[in-house]
Order: sequence, then structure tokens, then C-alpha cells
Amino acid sequence: MPVQVDPQALPSLGALHISGPDALAYLQGQLSADLPRLQPGQLGWAGLHSPQGRVLALLAIAPLAQGGDWLAVLPATLAESAAGALRRFVLRARVRIDVAPPGAVCLPGVELPAGAQALGHPGGEPLWWLPGGGAAPADAGAQSAWRRAGVQRGLPQVYPETSGTFVAQMLNLDCIGAIAFDKGCYTGQEVIARAHYRGKVKRRLQRFAAPAPLGLAPGSTLRLADGRNAQLVRSARQADGSMEWLAVCAWPAHDEAPGDAVPAVDSRALPLPYALPE
Repeated sequence: MPVQVDPQALPSLGALHISGPDALAYLQGQLSADLPRLQPGQLGWAGLHSPQGRVLALLAIAPLAQGGDWLAVLPATLAESAAGALRRFVLRARVRIDVAPPGAVCLPGVELPAGAQALGHPGGEPLWWLPGGGAAPADAGAQSAWRRAGVQRGLPQVYPETSGTFVAQMLNLDCIGAIAFDKGCYTGQEVIARAHYRGKVKRRLQRFAAPAPLGLAPGSTLRLADGRNAQLVRSARQADGSMEWLAVCAWPAHDEAPGDAVPAVDSRALPLPYALPE
């Protein structure tokens, strides 16, 4: 992705700013990653889950360079509900959770503005954090490139349509470093740990291609070319008009009888850049 002359915001991305003396301790009890392992300015994946272990939001989160504050990047359409879910258990904890203003998360420009911070993103592309927001939207090409990169890297995402739909391992959160099985308790931990140590996850996020756009929203059910039913997680249109997408479906493929969901999609499987557990 080319460097921009001026920072340009990705309108699809929002952010939560978490501050206060209890921020780390509070987040550690809510999210599935082991947050003390994260370095300032280097975003890492963490899941926000329901008590039933279902993913409410997937956060790219990092401590900021100064003051003990934290930043969590997520889809802009999910920022308010994720903030509400995080605030639910604050009680007497000295922590504040704010939704960042529009244009606060952006693609880098030439010179880092005063008060801003560069962020390493686990999806591979760097970002800037502008606390006051205001960056102008990126052009359509940069936004499309960002979406394509996420799908090609097999990175899940959660949107309002799919919040609370999938158990953590269905979205491969254990494969991308979003779950620490050796940390203490957090919301949803019991269910996620049981699936890891005792159960077998029969449905997993997988990558596919289709010759034309799907015209389906995240969470839609479709039928693959091999007959399996799948739920769409995210998709990205390619330069040639074809579509790549991520969907949750039976794993391994032969573990499910052919389904009858509608519509059927002319699809072919693509490899993920990481291995799925056997």
C-alpha cells in the first residue's frame, strides 16, 4: 500500500481509547489476549467475548507510548456496541472507555503530527493514531487494498451482523494469537478453554474465491460448490472483478453432509497463510 502525502483515514475503522489507572487490570479480565505481553505502539489481536465464549468484537489493541492508556482498533460500525460491552463490568474500576472521533485511525503520511503515534498492525500495514481525529478519508483504491489484504491473510473480523455469532475458535482466534490459554480468567474463558482442551471445533474459518461478487452481507448463509453450508465472515473484491472471502464452515470438509442452504456459490477453496489445528 503506497505511503500517502497526508494521513488518510479508513472510514471502515474505528477505535476505542481506554484510560485510567486500572485500565490494564480491567482489560486483562475482559479480553482473551495476555495484554502485558504487548509492546507500546504494536497492535496485537484480542477477542471480546460473551460469557458463552462467543465473539462480540475482535480488537487490534496496544498500550500507547505514554500514560498507561490503551488503544483498540475495530470496525467503526461496532465501536459503540463494543464500548458498551466493555463498560458493563466497570463498577468501581478506575477506567474510562471512549469511542475515538472519526478520522483518528489512518494510513501514514510523510510526517507524524505532534501528539500522534505510529502503530504496527498485526494485519501487516502500519497505521497512525491521531487522538483528535480529523484525517480525510482515503481514496477508494486504498480502502479496497486494505480489505483485500485482510482477506488474503485469513484475518477474521466481526461486524454488527455477526457479533455474538461465533465461538472464538470458529474464527481461528487461536491461530492468529488472539487467545492466551495460559493467562487468568476473562469473560468467556471457561467455554473457550473447554473447546481447546476437551472438545473438537468442527467449524472453522476458511478462505474461498468466486468469479463474481457475492452480493451477501456478513453472517449470510450460503452453499459452497462442494455442498457444505457456510456463513460469510468478510469479503473483498479483487481488481479483476472476482471475489475472495472468508467463511465459517465444516472442518475438515468431509465432516459434514452436503447442505441445502440458498444461494449456492461458484466457489473454490484457497489456502490460509497459517495452519488449522488437526
